[in-house]
Amino acid sequence: MSEQSEQSEQSEQSEQSEQSQHEQYEHEPQALQVLNPATEEVVATVPAATAQDVEAAVSRAAGAQTEWAALAPGDRARLLRRFAAVVDGHLEELARLEVREAGHTVGNARWEAGNVRDLLDYAAGGVERLTGRQIPVAGGLDVTFHEPLGVVGVIAPWNFPMPIAAWGTAPALAAGNAVLLKPAETTPLTALRLAELALEAGLPEGLFQVLPGHGPVAGNALVEHPGVAKIVFTGSTVVGKQVLAKGSALLKRVTLELGGKSPNIVFADADIEAAAAAAPMSFLDNSGQDCCARTRVLVQRSVYDRFLDLLTPAVESVLVGDPADENTQMGPLISKVQRDRVRSYVDPDAPGIRGKAPEGPGFWFPPTVLTGVEPHARVAVEEVFGPVAVVLPFEDEADAIRLANDTPYGLSGSLWTRDIGRALRVSQAVRAGNLSVNSHSSVRYSTPFGGFKQSGIGRELGPDALTAFTETKNVFISTEGPAQ
Repeated sequence: MSEQSEQSEQSEQSEQSEQSQHEQYEHEPQALQVLNPATEEVVATVPAATAQDVEAAVSRAAGAQTEWAALAPGDRARLLRRFAAVVDGHLEELARLEVREAGHTVGNARWEAGNVRDLLDYAAGGVERLTGRQIPVAGGLDVTFHEPLGVVGVIAPWNFPMPIAAWGTAPALAAGNAVLLKPAETTPLTALRLAELALEAGLPEGLFQVLPGHGPVAGNALVEHPGVAKIVFTGSTVVGKQVLAKGSALLKRVTLELGGKSPNIVFADADIEAAAAAAPMSFLDNSGQDCCARTRVLVQRSVYDRFLDLLTPAVESVLVGDPADENTQMGPLISKVQRDRVRSYVDPDAPGIRGKAPEGPGFWFPPTVLTGVEPHARVAVEEVFGPVAVVLPFEDEADAIRLANDTPYGLSGSLWTRDIGRALRVSQAVRAGNLSVNSHSSVRYSTPFGGFKQSGIGRELGPDALTAFTETKNVFISTEGPAQ
């Protein structure tokens, strides 16, 4: 089957599934049952928002947004900094909540909670710097203003529930908008707690609301509501295309952060020991449930065997276990559905490197590196979203670039080399939005993030984040005197 026809079939199946789910949930709205992925125990039951709940939330948000936008910029900034301070006072609580609902290691969860705080602080600093321009024109003065869009819908994923929710929420609030956040069905708890902390910090009632619910109901209602000016969606490429199509009927602004199949390119002149030591956590962090995961390890053939010799003990030594344990490096997958999906990509008899994972309750899958894989095998080209990588050899720089770009995605990637000229050449040639040299760092709140090709539309984070949530208004003021 061709890639185009396969994607078409996947899209059709997804649409049929969404329709049946929509009908099911619309007639019988179901509560969201939150499971601990490490134990499979129910940790909470949360009411699922209906389309009517979304309608009421949009109305409340519109009123709160008017009040919020009318505040002096300095006052808005102070409230956001207060929100950041309140979050800072609850970092451990938020982290432990994330461990229970998402199975993240406690170290990762603390970073995520801290990232929410940092994003709020960074966005607050942009409120008073959201300036327009004065443009030279004949006969008068021309100025521009950045004005808030109104109500913004943020649809967040389950893989990084807190930080990705904040990527959209913090700059949208800073720019003067109201935000309706729909968290993923499996991970609503930290989002609900953040909404409570926002009220504690003094943000207006209704300005930041969380709507836990099923995608085909609450998510769809947000996308199709004429009172929601913009949707920020992070998730799969198939669903992202549906969000774009539905939003386009209203000419709704959309930012999409979608899938990835990122390369990790290791050249023969690199520090091979450092590259091999760093490789495991580039695709095992968050159990591989990361759109930036470097799951395609491309190694120059002359150092391929040496790299594998070094990679083997590095992968086998990764500690997989209780995410609440300070020493754990990798926790469980989010759900049984996700574990079954990951399993479908891995032949148990395929050659490669395998780590260890606990047995018994929990959605565990061991660290897995496959070798001897064809470049166009399913596991080598599709986003697995689990702790699975493939290692592919390449011949030279041109071959590395060809392999790196031979994917419909273009989100992230890394390259390892001591040659600065090569680093610049390859960075410019690889079609991806976020690249690292001798590193696997993809995301900083102070730099832009987003993808090429089918990895998304638009950019989040960085110094221009606030402007993505504004309209630019142009005003001309005539300075010519009255006609004589």
